Amino acid sequence: MTALPALISTTTNTTTTLPQHPNTIQPPHTTRHQDQTRPINRDSKKPNLSLKQISNKTSIDPVVSWTSSLSRYCRNGQLHQAASHFTQMRLLEIDPNHVTFITLLSGCADLPSQGNSLGPLLHAYTRKLGLDTCNLMVGTALVDMYAKCGHVELSRLCFDELKVKNSFSWNTMIDGFVRNGKIREAIEVFDEMPERGVISWTVLINGFVKMGLFEEALEWFRKMQVSKVEPDRVTIVTVLSACANLGALGLGLWVHRYALKKGLRDNVKICNSLIDLYSRCGAIELARQVFEKMGERTLVSWNSIIGGLAANGFTEEALEHFDLMQKQGFKPNDVSFTGALTACSHTGLVDEGLKYFDIMERVHKISPRIEHYGCIVDLYSRAGRLEDAMSVVQNMPMKPNEVVVGSLLAACRTRGDVELAERLMNYLVHLDPGADSNYVLLSNIYAAVGRWDGACKQRMTMKALGIQKKPGFSSIEIGCDIHEFVAGDKSHDKAEDIYSMLELLSFDQALCGYVPEAMAKDMLGNG
Repeated sequence: MTALPALISTTTNTTTTLPQHPNTIQPPHTTRHQDQTRPINRDSKKPNLSLKQISNKTSIDPVVSWTSSLSRYCRNGQLHQAASHFTQMRLLEIDPNHVTFITLLSGCADLPSQGNSLGPLLHAYTRKLGLDTCNLMVGTALVDMYAKCGHVELSRLCFDELKVKNSFSWNTMIDGFVRNGKIREAIEVFDEMPERGVISWTVLINGFVKMGLFEEALEWFRKMQVSKVEPDRVTIVTVLSACANLGALGLGLWVHRYALKKGLRDNVKICNSLIDLYSRCGAIELARQVFEKMGERTLVSWNSIIGGLAANGFTEEALEHFDLMQKQGFKPNDVSFTGALTACSHTGLVDEGLKYFDIMERVHKISPRIEHYGCIVDLYSRAGRLEDAMSVVQNMPMKPNEVVVGSLLAACRTRGDVELAERLMNYLVHLDPGADSNYVLLSNIYAAVGRWDGACKQRMTMKALGIQKKPGFSSIEIGCDIHEFVAGDKSHDKAEDIYSMLELLSFDQALCGYVPEAMAKDMLGNG
């Protein structure tokens, strides 16, 4: 790579004879002149043909041969070797064409850590040849390379300088902004497009999903329908993901019917997404139906149904599917074991869960990830073995995250273990000092055991640190629309009707003998 800057100043109009094939590069001491004048031994049993004769016989363009070799290096993730190979190509005065540059720029895009240094050098070379603005494919490759290397502002400059743009270059720019979290800029480019096809819409909707903006993703899906652009299978998978994260079962059912109407019943990716959607929405019977009707299943299909059954409390069935999956020739991966461990933790099967954890390491040689340790912590916590759970947190090979420690802290509240909760807070403060939920949870633990001084101290700490409790919200889907509610919020247009119904329900509960928890405690305390 160090020789590459010098190549940018190498003349490009020099004609030359064919070099050796890229797989048999000349050693440094052998010159091109020596290769051209090497005599042929006609008496040898094996013909000693020169590379020039071989090339003439097969009529292989040297640029094609060298570019093919560069492509192989890039596909194998060997970008440094590709750069070195390109340097040798230029030293032999073989002029690269637009395909050569596209190949190398694509390699830089796939390996951003290495491409950050090589990409700009290639850009300078294409600039010298005028390919960056006049060749649409090279210009688009530059847009993609800079975006994937994290320099989306340079990506936009390359895009703006393109003399001709097509739908692919527009979509690449939109994807570049989305990839770098600049959704507003992506929408601006989308609005500037002369024509918007299904790919353009899908790229934008997928961007919202990746950023966790699921409601916005569904809103843009509705706009896509209004624009009379028919979604394809990629769009459907993306929308199903948004529905799953929102729990939008009604819209998910509509999308399922649409997929059936379009003859996508047997599309594996769509079926996998449907299993995930129905499992997350608690419609496990629908998830079962989709899984049973699949003509072809992948490991993702099995993982989805195992995880769905486990999350919905069907432990025995989840573990049966885990065993059946292996009988049908699928080797479990880390996600498979996460599902099995989750199933065990939900029903307190401690010994069974530990057995799966051991098999994962010892038999399948899968190194446990933080998700697996989190499952073991949750397994011990649900079983009331809090010290064992704490031991896992202290001895796991990686730093525990707030999810792992938070699940144990929640168990401390259930068991009333204040001492362990205080020890856990030392971890949580370092992991996420600005998280409001940890302070609130510890405050509630103090309050539950009557230690009001400790509860007050946690609230004062939050105030001193400027941490405010984030209001929780609940949501409900009605007519494919998601409605969110915050405690005490009366901004909904149906707020009056909602609160009237709540009063009626409270009255009916009182008639049935229901007493609120706080009131019951006061009554028992006074008694």
